[in-house]
Amino acid sequence: MTQRRTPRGSIVPLVTPFTAAGDLDLGALRRLIDWQIESGSHAISVTGTTGEPSSLSLAERERVLEAAAEQVAGRVPFVPGTGTNNLEETIRLTRLAARLGADAALVIVPYYNRPTQEGLYRHFRAVAEAVDLPLIIYNIPGRTAVNMAPATMARLRRDCPGIIGVKESNKDFEHVSLVLHECGRDFLVYSGIELLCYPMLAIGGAGHVSATANLMPREVAAMYDHVVAGRHAEALDLHYRLLPLNQALFLETNPGPLKWAMGRLGLIEPRLRLPLCEPAPAVQRRLEELIEDYRLRSRVPAPAAEAGR
Repeated sequence: MTQRRTPRGSIVPLVTPFTAAGDLDLGALRRLIDWQIESGSHAISVTGTTGEPSSLSLAERERVLEAAAEQVAGRVPFVPGTGTNNLEETIRLTRLAARLGADAALVIVPYYNRPTQEGLYRHFRAVAEAVDLPLIIYNIPGRTAVNMAPATMARLRRDCPGIIGVKESNKDFEHVSLVLHECGRDFLVYSGIELLCYPMLAIGGAGHVSATANLMPREVAAMYDHVVAGRHAEALDLHYRLLPLNQALFLETNPGPLKWAMGRLGLIEPRLRLPLCEPAPAVQRRLEELIEDYRLRSRVPAPAAEAGR
């Protein structure tokens, strides 16, 4: 078995491509994975929030995991999202990730249920005890309506050696600092908010999971590389350079604007599944401006139809 690696740096959360008919487009997914690795992304993730997991059936999620693991082929760490609001489904997907050779699994705080902190503790402990795979908690209170407290994470860290870190989609830096303080500075904290990737690194973060890497993988990865090398001025420049695009991609619910922009660049069909839909005309116009401002058409690989000629 391949030795598992600790994921650090830019873990790109890939979109899930669909065909014009609405089916999974695993060929496009494979092409995106190759481009991301060639562009310097440090790790690959699928079926996280940007991958629309709640729009996929359980069987489709498994197919995406299998195709992605095969395409990554150990070239970089593989960190799929395997969490749901159902414990048995979460264990099933996480066990599959382990069998496929994933380096870790990203497990979301259960959404809609609104569990107590004790419920969160028991849920994550059950997953950790059921699966031999490092786990990264995914704390995203804006989507789940529940914020996992630093004390709960510290309790899990103490009782479950397999829980190695957290993806924090949390704007509260007091909370993030307390996580690092209570869980230990070696606890892996990844930013899940695009505008906070650099600030999170500055206070001891291990990397970031940024949807913007779907469009600008080299720059998002370079931010981490600059910080590790002590080039903070260069990292700060990238932080502000990426800011307008980071803002625009979240003018509406992710991944709507992102998929629209990727469609304009020929990377994927810009297909979403209801209840998500294409962004409003004003958002589209802003994205078109940024595609030109960032010269994104010259940065992405040729569309599949052209690449095959």
